Amino acid sequence: MGPTPEVLEKFRKKAEIVSAIVSEVDSMAQAIAYTVDLCAQKEACQLLMSGCEETLSDKGKDLCELKEWGKIIAAPALNDTDMAELVKQAASRDISVIKDGMRSHLAGVDIGFTVADYGIGETGSLVIDSSSEELRLATMVSEIHVAVIPKSRIRATAEDLYDEIKGFQSRKPNYLAFVTGASRTADIERVLALGVHGPLELHILILEDK
Repeated sequence: MGPTPEVLEKFRKKAEIVSAIVSEVDSMAQAIAYTVDLCAQKEACQLLMSGCEETLSDKGKDLCELKEWGKIIAAPALNDTDMAELVKQAASRDISVIKDGMRSHLAGVDIGFTVADYGIGETGSLVIDSSSEELRLATMVSEIHVAVIPKSRIRATAEDLYDEIKGFQSRKPNYLAFVTGASRTADIERVLALGVHGPLELHILILEDK
């Protein structure tokens, strides 16, 4: 049983207040197409570095010339069927897809693609079982995080997820992430900055799961 229209609308509004971009999709194939198209339209994630204007060794010069990696979508927790579809669609746009080895891509990836476990209507938050280090890194070092949330898994309040959260916490190891909007901070001279500790953008795709 899915959420009431009122809960769904509150989830959308609360998520958009904190700068999330919310859309609805009819299938995972559509969610994948959305993600691949988003990646194709953005500028490639760049390795930023300082000191390139100085006199450098040959190795240093080579590093400074490495301004741009190919575009990458990281999808560490995707099932085999959806991964095959993602790889197929991404290849047609010259985009690479990775499922593991995130520590080799800490300079950043273009998009982290995940399926959230639950959504919370009262705050527009996503609940993601992030016990996997690969998943944690993918959602933190990506410039854009695209998260699919099955409509039936959106609840009105966090209290409505008490049993589910208790179940997550009973597993070892456990790491449960609550994601609300894009990464932000106002620690630097009280000026709001996006993307300091994580993705610059959060796209939430509400999946119709009948």
